[in-house]
Amino acid sequence: YRGENYLAYSEYCAGKGFMLMDGDESSFRNKSVPKRILSSLIGSIAAGVVPRTGAPYIAIGRGDEISALLSDLEKISEGGSAMRFIIGRYGSGKSFLMQLIRGYATERGFITADADLSPERRICSGNGGGIATYRELIKNLACRASPDGGALPVMISKWLSEVQRDVAETGIEMDSPNFRTEVSKRIYSAARQLQDYVGGFDFSSVISDYYEAFCAGDDEKRSCCLKWLRGEYRTKTEAKRDLHVGDIIGDDNWQDMIKLLAVFARMTGYRGMVVFIDECVNLYKITNRVSRENNYEKLLSLFNDTMQGRSEGLAWVFGGTPQFLEDTRRGLFSYEALRSRLCDSRFDSGEYKNMLGPVIRLRRLSDNELLALLARMTDLHAQYYNWDPPVTENDMQSFLKVCLSRAGADALLTPRELLRDYMAVLGILLQNKDAVFSEVVGADLKTDDNVISYGREGEGSLSESSVSYGAKIGIQPDDIII
Repeated sequence: YRGENYLAYSEYCAGKGFMLMDGDESSFRNKSVPKRILSSLIGSIAAGVVPRTGAPYIAIGRGDEISALLSDLEKISEGGSAMRFIIGRYGSGKSFLMQLIRGYATERGFITADADLSPERRICSGNGGGIATYRELIKNLACRASPDGGALPVMISKWLSEVQRDVAETGIEMDSPNFRTEVSKRIYSAARQLQDYVGGFDFSSVISDYYEAFCAGDDEKRSCCLKWLRGEYRTKTEAKRDLHVGDIIGDDNWQDMIKLLAVFARMTGYRGMVVFIDECVNLYKITNRVSRENNYEKLLSLFNDTMQGRSEGLAWVFGGTPQFLEDTRRGLFSYEALRSRLCDSRFDSGEYKNMLGPVIRLRRLSDNELLALLARMTDLHAQYYNWDPPVTENDMQSFLKVCLSRAGADALLTPRELLRDYMAVLGILLQNKDAVFSEVVGADLKTDDNVISYGREGEGSLSESSVSYGAKIGIQPDDIII
């Protein structure tokens, strides 16, 4: 994920996921980004929202964090389990990093599900908040064949098709009476394996009912099976009337269903399942102490099961703010059992990086990484609006200098703030042909010897030449990744 030169984002390749191409930045500029993805990128970034598609086109920095999360994917592909808490300020890149890994995992043969917590969606709730989170996760369930969500029927149909193919490869004719018998035998055998897990009996029964409806062409029965798997039944009576089940998915057992889905995903040929839950600060905002601690108890249960290897092929990734983690009155650290598991070691002073623990704290992007981000957004803006922005490398340096000149910006400046301001400047220049960058930004663009060094030792330097848009931007991109 690192290189000596700019790394350009290449096409997705079958079976290989992201493929990197070495070359200079002209490779990226000459790369035509699909209009649909480009529209989503520009609109999302201008509004300060994380783009759901196209994240790799603007991925800068975070090499260590990405390497740590990718190592978790390798772990769950071998049947292990993992849990991470990505901690950072608002706008620091938590959601972006999660979307980046989500896209990579989906392309590499994993099942992914993601949801944002809110006052209506929680980990645990007595009024439907927990099952609301589960329904959101299932709605956003994604695989390579269905990257935008709704992958549950795709996953089941893929499995049934593969079982039929395997039986056909044994030499049994598809129109033979023995064909359906052998397929049924394999389906029921696989379903029985799920009965060893909590909630597995009902889950396996629904999978068997789905197969029978699939063979009989009963679309209504298949819809009932999917309705149960999505957690949409309100009462047990209603579910028992339609299916051979004794329970429904609710607030108290939806985490067990996620574990079963992860096991089922591996049975159907996927490498594992990754669940992303963002905006965990909403747990911190729960005012009722008992309700808040109930949610933290569920998190503790998930953490223990995951770290003890009792969640086969499943990874959990939570995103939250420092207050959500460290506040001793209302955050995770207010719950002693979680604090003792998640707090930093007394020997971890922050001077050295440590990505092996469950908590990943996002650092501020270096000045050179922020400058590279501005250069890339200039390219994308030019592609989308089909124009040549009158922005030189010196302009981008000066813009960054203005942003960093504010009190506290050296430590608190986030990519969201920087990009929203920069996109606003590009929009003004686009719509006002007589506008000058220096007047819009209100900065003196003269620099000593055309060189700016932003003072943080070890972060590289900028080139000695100030060139117009389209020429080579001389950034040393040791921290630039895709």
